Amino acid sequence: MSKVKKKVTPGRERMEKIVSLCKRRGFIFQSSEIYGGLNSCYDYGPMGVLLKNNVKNSWWKSNVQERDDVVGLDSSILMHPQVWVASGHVESFTDPMVDCKECKLRFRADHVEGDKCPECGGELTDARLFNLMFKTFMGAVEDTSSVVHLRPETAQGIFVNFKNVQTVSRKKLPFGIAQIGKAFRNEITPGKFTFRTREFEMMELEYFTYPEQSEECHQKWLETRMKWYADLGIKKEKLRLRRHEDDELAHYALSCYDVEYEFPWGWSELEGIANRTDYDLKAHEKDSGKDMKFFDEERKEHIAPFVIEPSAGVDRSALAFLVDAYDEDETPTAKGGIDVRTVLRFSNKLAPIKAAVLPLSKKEPLPEIAEKIYKDLRKDFYTDYDIKGSIGKRYRRQDEVGTPFCITVDFDTIEDNAVTVRFRDTLVQERIPIEELKGKLKNLLEL
Repeated sequence: MSKVKKKVTPGRERMEKIVSLCKRRGFIFQSSEIYGGLNSCYDYGPMGVLLKNNVKNSWWKSNVQERDDVVGLDSSILMHPQVWVASGHVESFTDPMVDCKECKLRFRADHVEGDKCPECGGELTDARLFNLMFKTFMGAVEDTSSVVHLRPETAQGIFVNFKNVQTVSRKKLPFGIAQIGKAFRNEITPGKFTFRTREFEMMELEYFTYPEQSEECHQKWLETRMKWYADLGIKKEKLRLRRHEDDELAHYALSCYDVEYEFPWGWSELEGIANRTDYDLKAHEKDSGKDMKFFDEERKEHIAPFVIEPSAGVDRSALAFLVDAYDEDETPTAKGGIDVRTVLRFSNKLAPIKAAVLPLSKKEPLPEIAEKIYKDLRKDFYTDYDIKGSIGKRYRRQDEVGTPFCITVDFDTIEDNAVTVRFRDTLVQERIPIEELKGKLKNLLEL
């Protein structure tokens, strides 16, 4: 094992290999691929669904299940049109856009330096504002009275339900409301695989607190969220917090930080953590005419809470975990060459498949024993069963989807009622009695 070393791959080549692996092993496919695809839209395959669910489940467990001060919500994607007027999205949810007069490509004006097209050098049009919300129609008649928007964020569903949730949950300040759901933005320049897409999933939490405690609360959430990524295996040197400058703060924010990850193309945002002040609740109170304040029994006063908002992208997080887990191990061969092993070193909590059961031979009774072990393990966690190909090829397939443990049923199993467990990261192999196997794996997986 001392001869194994990690292969260093340049950023662009590394990203190309990850995209290829995602399709080959069923993580991510281009949407509508048989029709040529749809720009910046992606489908998650069998492995990708499991990875995304594990990311969402880990977020929910950390931010809702294990806390006494946060409850959940699942609000509708379609909302009353006035919600987006009150929130400011109709008026200000825009990006400046320019077009190239020569190649016809479109760019965000704030992403272009000078007045020339970054692709062909052609002349650019003047900048004009472009609203990012998708419009659709509700009802039988398509006119201005039936226009609704696909939500560009999940936060407003939380704000308009603030009093409903507080009343039924009987929570006192400070407390939070969390939800995971789809959002839609008609991005001018989507790209970088699943990093920026027009349809995406968000993990958002609105934490309501006393105005005078909001900045202290903000700092605690910064620490909490950074720790979450690190605990799930993201390399700490690849993570950083970046504070927004005054000229880039959203109109509602007192302060904001981005959790950034160093992707192969550079540092990019995973999550925004903002102090949204009392802007949203007051805006909805004014526009709806409904009281949105919290009555504090101890203080005997009505309070407009300030809001701390950790807002993370499921797709961006899943991509970061994929990129961070990707490794290529090089080992010298007996003939003087180099053997390259591609492996996804996911944390055990995020690995799509937790264990794979591999009978060494198709000759009975090995498959029968292996299937019995497989059916028992999958009651507790996702387990794969693979009997096709050489044992070496089967190990490599499991390495490429990040399976932490491979369980080999061999001919010695018939005599000693034990199996060989291979550890993905170290390649160490350990003989374990079948009756102890599930308990041992559950301890290793921390289930």
